[in-house]
Amino acid sequence: MKAAVSRCRGFTLPEVLTALIAVAVLAAIAIPTWRNHLLRVRRSDAMTALHAIQVEQDRFFGRDARYADADALARPPPAGLGLGTKSPHGYYALELVTDADGLGYRAVARALPQAGQAEDKRCVQMSIDQSGIRRAQDAGGMDRSADCWR
Repeated sequence: MKAAVSRCRGFTLPEVLTALIAVAVLAAIAIPTWRNHLLRVRRSDAMTALHAIQVEQDRFFGRDARYADADALARPPPAGLGLGTKSPHGYYALELVTDADGLGYRAVARALPQAGQAEDKRCVQMSIDQSGIRRAQDAGGMDRSADCWR
């Protein structure tokens, strides 16, 4: 009678370590790329809010021959713009700065750290004015308009 030879089937330690190293390398590449993508996607929240302010300001100007002031940002029309003080998804705080004569304005969106945009040091502040000029600044105050508004 032949002795039964049992052979364990499974993975060897070098095979498991090779697989773990491959997963770690992929994660090291994928996670930062995903975070950067997420930050860029969230910037569209600021762009949407700023464009909405621009549209409502143009409507307000057509009706009242002046732009709405900061207090009118959240007031319902016709006395205000009917918009909130945060972007639609809440990643940015909105601010409206109007010239003293009411003939110019600048709408500003600032990233809210508690809303998940704290890591976005590249586009901390985005703005648009009555002429449609779009600007953006990084955490150091440098102009990043070309990067942030694309």
